[in-house]
Order: sequence, then structure tokens, then C-alpha cells
Amino acid sequence: MAVTRSQPRAETAPRRITILGSTGSVGGNTVDLVQRQPDTFQVEALTANNNVARLAEQARRLGARLAVAADASCYRDLKKALSGSGTEAAAGPEAVIEAASRPAEWVMASIVGLAGLEPTMAAAKRGAIIGLANKECLVSAGDVLMKEIARRGGTLLPVDSEHSAIFQVFDFENADKVERIILTASGGPFREMDIAAMARVTPEQALAHPNWNMGAKISVDSATMMNKGLELIEARHLFPVPEERIEILVHPQSVVHSLVDYVDGSVLAQLGTPDMRTPISYALGWPKRMPTPAPRLSLAEIGALTFEAPNPECFPALRVARQALQAGGSAPAVMNAANEVAVESFLGGRIGFLDIVRIVEQTLEAAPDFRLESLADVINADNETREIAKGLITY
Repeated sequence: MAVTRSQPRAETAPRRITILGSTGSVGGNTVDLVQRQPDTFQVEALTANNNVARLAEQARRLGARLAVAADASCYRDLKKALSGSGTEAAAGPEAVIEAASRPAEWVMASIVGLAGLEPTMAAAKRGAIIGLANKECLVSAGDVLMKEIARRGGTLLPVDSEHSAIFQVFDFENADKVERIILTASGGPFREMDIAAMARVTPEQALAHPNWNMGAKISVDSATMMNKGLELIEARHLFPVPEERIEILVHPQSVVHSLVDYVDGSVLAQLGTPDMRTPISYALGWPKRMPTPAPRLSLAEIGALTFEAPNPECFPALRVARQALQAGGSAPAVMNAANEVAVESFLGGRIGFLDIVRIVEQTLEAAPDFRLESLADVINADNETREIAKGLITY
């Protein structure tokens, strides 16, 4: 099932919005855009994990009705930080889900990892417009989430720069005329490194992305190119194109964000500077465009754009992700859970950089094929997979 361009709803002013994960990279950029147009948006709720100071500051600045910390132990500090602001405070995982259930027309789903699945599903169940910046929701629960969105008459707008680029140039009314989708990748910080050198990579090196400013988990995924594997699976859910016609191309400048190749030989691409406020604004303002402070693209200054095929030896995550997609069933969910465990272990210094994909592949071999027909099934598969992955890690 692929995303479709549903009929835009009658515009309301201001648009009521909720930002799930407002203190992270994508959430912070969303806040930046919203505060620049205070008459256009009304903030229903903001959520964060445990960054109370930033969450309270954002809530005061935007006049949010509700601010939620996922960490229940943060409640007192959050309530104190919001004293006199008029913003309601709440804390705990259930409060985050309740925030997503409140009557906001548009919801930014930018909580990293599977922790974002239940709140995103809560927004889907009431037919909200969802700006999706969480890769794991579609990778682990793509069929379940997309069916719920279709059943409730909701809209899913991709926020990842690559999928946003495709969404902007994909002809949904003539999808049968699309030959290929081409996802571009920066190649991360280790694009020119050999296997021997990659074995010695430190977490600090993996977090230093050459083009994008992202959170820790996403930065490591970029370094292994697992992020591109996750995006491959996402693209299969978002667009009506079979797996074998979704390709990955390394583009170090991160200017061409992705491409769509049509049967007549035309290749349409969306270009821009590597600034997440551009794809966020496209989803936030949809079906119209809104201004952003993103640096303007100057091709003359850049001078040259280069492209190359990814190195399969150095980046086996791409092969593993494609095999998981081809296997279907619960394989993508297993891959995602194992990757989260492996990345956390790498960042904690318990395994090496090359061990990340090794752990993922071994977990895929060891895990059963779980039944995934509901949100509860997905959560159960995720929990069991994490235990399998942890058992494969030598501490």
C-alpha cells in the first residue's frame, strides 16, 4: 500500500499542530519554522524525552497548550518550569500517546526509534495529517500503519529529505509511467575508507556527519548506510514501485535529494541545500509551500555534482536491508530492532563499528517469523528481537 495525495482539506487559520519529539533535531527545526509564522500555527502539544529545560522553553515561546516529557520522573521539574505559563504539564509514555490523540490537524512524528510508533499510531487513528520523520514506524509496522491511515482517511507526508524529494516529483496519477525511484545518499563520513580502517572507527568519528546535523542514532545509521536500507523499505511503503526498481546512489554533496525516472527518459529531481527545514516546511505547509530561512542553492558556487554506486563490501547494510525487504513478513521489523540494539551498543563502546551490521544479520538468522497484524504484534516482535540481539553481543 502506498501513500497517495489525498484531497487537501479546507484550510483553517491558524493550523493546529502537535510536535512529537520537539527537542530533537527534526522537532527543533519544526519549532524554528513555526515560531517564524506565529499567526499561521497554533501549537496543541509538544513532547520530549527528558530535556525539560528545552521543552519548557519551547512551550512558553510557542504558547503550547500541553507539554509532555516521556520520562515520568521529569513531571515535577516540568511542572515547575512551566509555572505561570498557562501550559499544562504531563509526563510518562501514556501521556505522550494522549498528546498525539488530542485534536491537532497536523502532527509531526519525529520521536526516534520504535518509541515513536504508538504515538504515531494514535495520531493515525483519528485521521490526522502526519508529517513522518520516524523511519522505524514504516520499517517495523508499515502495513499496520498504512492500513490504519487509509481506514481513518488520514494523510501521510514524508519528511525525510529523500522521500520528500520523491513525493514532490512523483506523478501519483500516472504511477505506472515511473520506471525507477533513485534514493541518494551522502555516503556518510566513511565513504572513502577501506574495511581495515572502518574496523577502528570510534563513536565520535561516526557522529561527525559531513553534511547534516542529526541525532546520534541517525548519524550512526548514516555512517553504516543502514539509514539508506531503512529508507529503501520506507520507499516501498510510500510509493507504488516494486523493490527491484528502487535504487540507491551515492551523492556526496547532498544537493540532489532523490530522483524519479520516467518511461520517456525524463528524470525529475528535487534539489536544495542540505537543510532539514526545507522538507519539513513542505510537509508543514502542505498543500502550499511556505518560506524558510534555509540557505539558497547556488549551483555556480558548488561547481560540480558527483555520483557513484555504493561500495557493497564496505556497506553491507544495504544488502541486508534489501534481503529483509525481499523476505517480507517480520524481517524488516527484526532488522530494525536489532539495529537499534547494535547501534546503542556501539555508542556505549561495547562493540566495534563493523559489528553493528554483523549483529543485525545474525539476529535476522536467529529470529522467528513473527506474525504482524496489529500494533501489539509489532511491539512483541520488537521486544523479543531485542533480547535475541542482546544475546549475540559479547560484553
